[in-house]
Amino acid sequence: MIRTDPCPAPVWRDGWLAEAARCPSPNFGPRPPGMPIDLAIVHSISLPPGEYGGDYIERLFTNTLDWDAHPYFQQIRGLEVSAHFVIRRDGHLMQFVSVLDRAWHAGRSSWCGRDNCNDYAIGVELEGLEDHPFEPAQYEALAHLLMQIDTQWPLQGVVGHEHVAPGRKRDPGQAFDWVGLRRRLGWPAARFPAGVAAD
Repeated sequence: MIRTDPCPAPVWRDGWLAEAARCPSPNFGPRPPGMPIDLAIVHSISLPPGEYGGDYIERLFTNTLDWDAHPYFQQIRGLEVSAHFVIRRDGHLMQFVSVLDRAWHAGRSSWCGRDNCNDYAIGVELEGLEDHPFEPAQYEALAHLLMQIDTQWPLQGVVGHEHVAPGRKRDPGQAFDWVGLRRRLGWPAARFPAGVAAD
């Protein structure tokens, strides 16, 4: 579970959140100079799909996955991806890339007329499967994380991968509780995709 006790100062150090378990990924690059960081993109991931636990996600993001460990892995063989954060089913928070850097999570994407969302977005992966319910601990950890991010990098929006890559991606999916997330955060509907966080 994510810690609720006071964190040692500073909460952020070079784009790394002190309370997150640190697992550095080599799959990142520089953000464009002067680019504001103002969007959070929520994803879902499980390896193999629908199976939880284990270290396959960490191994994928650190380029150490044994492609022969499961038949499904042949479909993604050689893939080099990452995200800034991963939230496990029990709410455990991990960080793979500094927020100051560009993680490889959104791919071909666009939001509010701006292409290449990786340039200005923070990617958060929830351990889960599209259209399957997520755990309360994950929503608690996600809301806490988003508030921590917002204190340092004011967010203009929180969206799903499906919203920035429609037709190509479906995560986090129909089962994701956008209304509940908005209520936890207390943020206005304008910071969420149109219609998904309406009361």
